[in-house]
Amino acid sequence: MPPLRIALFALEALPNARAVRRFVADHAAAIAFVGLSNAERPATGGLVGQVRRHLARSGPGFLPYLGVNFGLPDLLRPLAPLTQRLSGSRETPEATPLAALCHQLGIPTLRVDDVNGDEVAQAFAAHAPDLIVTFHFDQILSAATLARARLGGINLHPSLLPLHRGPVPTIHALADGKGEFGVTVHRLAPTIDAGAILAQEAVALPDGTTATRAAVRLHEHGRLLVDRVLGEIAAEGTIPAGRTVPVLPYRGFPDRALLARMRREGRLLTDGQDLRDALTLSRKG
Repeated sequence: MPPLRIALFALEALPNARAVRRFVADHAAAIAFVGLSNAERPATGGLVGQVRRHLARSGPGFLPYLGVNFGLPDLLRPLAPLTQRLSGSRETPEATPLAALCHQLGIPTLRVDDVNGDEVAQAFAAHAPDLIVTFHFDQILSAATLARARLGGINLHPSLLPLHRGPVPTIHALADGKGEFGVTVHRLAPTIDAGAILAQEAVALPDGTTATRAAVRLHEHGRLLVDRVLGEIAAEGTIPAGRTVPVLPYRGFPDRALLARMRREGRLLTDGQDLRDALTLSRKG
């Protein structure tokens, strides 16, 4: 049986950066193309529109989290060649921004404004991947888009699904205060984080772990889980049926009340260590 051809979709940010770069380096020969989400999509109001929505819903206390997780890595990415040279990390995949790494490895990339749009459809037609893998991706694939890959797709989600469906699961896991951290690989479905569970593991995190650091560690753990599932798919020639569970309520971005309660309880979204990690993404880990 020929090896699987993978279409990988990701939004490169602090939570997934080093893990997804390592994944690409390990699977370079199998990756047909990489779709990099444009976080400043004009169709959703661009950066200004998104910040306004976050401020209205979550308040200014949410901005440091957004800055550390998304803003700083995006702003500093153009400086990566300089920081790599200074730190001696030029040949380190984990320290190489995803677009540059793909260029080095000869993997086609495209900037994705709409994962269900014509440009992505053309990429599927040109490269004919067997399987879609989403790895910290912030757009929902339609049924028609999922059908463009022969086998469908799988997603890595940093929670113990069906708990904490949505874009910031580690915030809600931390807010719930039960220590229910973990990672799930599941079938992609048009409903958010609702496909059958293919693999899942609880992960114990140290006391005082921020929501940001939890996301980083869970993506690193989840990369190994994705590798295991890919091995099963390659061996069986299909995505396993998986385990279907009831769909629990969607947990979106936090509102002001939730963030205020977390502050009172000393549950941090981000801290100085996370800031340092964001500033050093293009240096040796």
